[in-house]
Order: sequence, then structure tokens, then C-alpha cells
Amino acid sequence: MSLTHTVSVVIPVYRGAETLPDVVSEIVELAEPFVTPNGHEGRVTEVLLVHDHGPDSSDVAMRQLAEKYDIVRPVWLSRNFGQHAATLAGLASSGSDWIVTMDEDGQHDPAYILPMLDTALGEQAALVYARPTNPAPHGPVRNLASRGSKVLIDRVMPGGRARQFNSFRLILGEYGRSVSAYAANGVYLDVALSWVISDVATCPVELREEGERPSGYSYRSLMSHFWRMVLTGGTRLLRTVSVCGALLATSGIVLAVALVVARLAGGVDVQGWTSLMAAILVCSGAIMLTLGVIAEYLGMAVNMAMGKPLYVVVSDPANGPLRDGPVPGRLE
Repeated sequence: MSLTHTVSVVIPVYRGAETLPDVVSEIVELAEPFVTPNGHEGRVTEVLLVHDHGPDSSDVAMRQLAEKYDIVRPVWLSRNFGQHAATLAGLASSGSDWIVTMDEDGQHDPAYILPMLDTALGEQAALVYARPTNPAPHGPVRNLASRGSKVLIDRVMPGGRARQFNSFRLILGEYGRSVSAYAANGVYLDVALSWVISDVATCPVELREEGERPSGYSYRSLMSHFWRMVLTGGTRLLRTVSVCGALLATSGIVLAVALVVARLAGGVDVQGWTSLMAAILVCSGAIMLTLGVIAEYLGMAVNMAMGKPLYVVVSDPANGPLRDGPVPGRLE
């Protein structure tokens, strides 16, 4: 008797009122048993829509989809926590053998779930990332910045896996739920996965256009994601700063000795003020940079020590004590 692999699909929802119905309708087609190109049997058993309190009427769309499809299950967060926290909330709420994480904007084609499952089983990988074969539909500046930041992260983070990171993932269920249980506030999801999963593979996919939907990420929020990835990638950045400080101190000593020797030999007439100010500026800048990096790490440690939650799952606010009148998008 062949094994049927069950799949949970997790979609963090922030601005999906327009795109979510089409995305879910495509996923629901996989609720019927399917056979992958390599002959493996599977079935999508649940679609978890995690409401992250975006600016549009995504909550209405989620309720309508939950009424229309039995396998759609909304997960309601108490406030906006961000994409990675919302994804972790979905992982924690899942119950299938495998978990697929996707974006709400339609650029991820659910049909690629089948070859991703083949890749996982063929390479015995607990985590499979989508590997786009075409440029992401974000514009050349953002795409270039994304590639550059991932190259830099590979230099900072042990393992050098950042270039594989993608929000379209297939994760072995027990790994995904375990990571969601221990990941602390501020931890970058893919970094947390890299802590426990060594067998990682990629599967080629073709990205689709996002349509007219505006991006939910500003350059400021993208920079925040990049910095969080750096900080949670390990302590290599601290070591880099320490090495730079040591090199700077060594250079200062060498320069000081050279100036003293030159002065004693009568070859240099040192006025003093310019060199002194230059030394103060360089050294103070290096000190401030070092303190800033250390402060970021301390801030993360404080958040973890205080027990600040990564996310909070609540009931549908339109069905609880806050309800005032008919539920939007639901037939009474």
C-alpha cells in the first residue's frame, strides 16, 4: 500500500483581499489525491490563512474562503507581528506530514508543490526551497539589493545558505512545528530552520507576476529583515568587528611609532592637530560601531529574557465579545 503524503499550506495574510481567492482556489484543487511526476501520492489537507492585520479587508476574504472551502482554516493574530511571525504561527497550527509556506500575492504557483515533494523525497531533504528560474517581479533595484544582501549574509552566517532562502518552502512537518515552538522574538525564520535542518535542497520554479497588488514591504522594512538575519545568523559579526578593532589599533600603533621615528630623525614637522583629530574621529567611529552591534545583540537578549511573545493567536474577533452586528463577509 503506497503512502499518501499529507500537506498543510501556510499563507501569512497582510494585503491579500484581492489576490487570496485565486490563490486558494488553485490550492484547493490539490485537496483531491494527486500523484507527483515521480509517482508519489499526496493530498493537501488544510490551508492555514494567518491574518496579520493588514490595511485592507483581508479578514473578510478569509471568512468567505473558510465558508466556501472545508479545508481552509483561518488563524487570527492579536495584532500585526510581521510575515515571519505569522508564518511561524501557521507552522505551529499545522498538523500534516509536510508544510508548504507561500505568499498571498499569487507569484507562487501551487502546482510546484508536486515537484518540491519529489525533490524532498528523492534527496531525503527535510527542507526544500523554491529556486526561481526567472527574476522576481519586484523591480531591478530590489532584486539586486536582495541578491547582494544574501551574498553578504553568506559571509556572516555559518553554513553560507542565505542565497537559498525563499518564502516558498516545503518543510517536514515535525521540523516546522518544532522550530515554531522554540523560535524566540526577533529570530529570522530561515536562520532558525538552519539551526536544526542540515539536509536542504532546492527545486526550480518559475515565479508569476504579482498583478496590481502593492508590495507590503517598504525599503525600511526590508532593511529591518536584513539586519535581523545578520543578528540571528550567529556571532561572526561580533568577531569581525573585534578583528577590525584589533587591526585599527595595530595600525595606530605602527603609525605612531613611524611618526616618532620620523620626528626624531628630523624628517617630519608634525603640527599635531590634524593627525590628532583624524585619530579621534577614526577611533571614536570604530568604537561607536562596535557598541552599536553589541547593543543590538543585547537588545535581542533582553527581548528573549523578558518573554516578549513572537505572536499571539486569538479567536476571530468578529465572533467574540468584540462582535458588533453581522460578521463581515458571512451570511447570517
